[in-house]
Formats: sequence, C-alpha cells, structure tokens
Amino acid sequence: MKGNPLINETLLQMKYARIVSSLARQIGVTRERALGLFYTSDTYTYLSEGKYHLHNMSDTYLVDEIIMELQRKQ
Repeated sequence: MKGNPLINETLLQMKYARIVSSLARQIGVTRERALGLFYTSDTYTYLSEGKYHLHNMSDTYLVDEIIMELQRKQ
C-alpha cells in the first residue's frame, strides 16, 4: 500500500492483527500458526498490494475469505 495516501499503514497493521486473532479462534490454531497462514494467503497479498479495495472489507469477511482459500488449497 506504499504511496497510497488514503490508506493509513498503522490502521492496516491493526486490521491484520484483528484478522490473525479471529482466524486463530475460528479454525482453532495458535496465533503464530494463524499468522503464518495469513501471510502466505492470497488475501494478504491482495491486501498488501491494495488490490480489489479489500482494506475496505470487514475483518469477518476477510477471515472467511482466508478460510475458503485454505479449503480450496486442501
């Protein structure tokens, strides 16, 4: 998201933390494991690149997207 003045990096990092915590709770893994799953997901890639305006989506929506992505990869 570098260079986009409309996206606050601090707020985005806080969103990442909420997503990781929620993901860990929903799939029953440690936060460390959830962090790894998050950072290797396509959803994270799209978020960090500013694609599809995913930063505007709710945390719940993004967690659901990551879970669906994990299910597709199995």
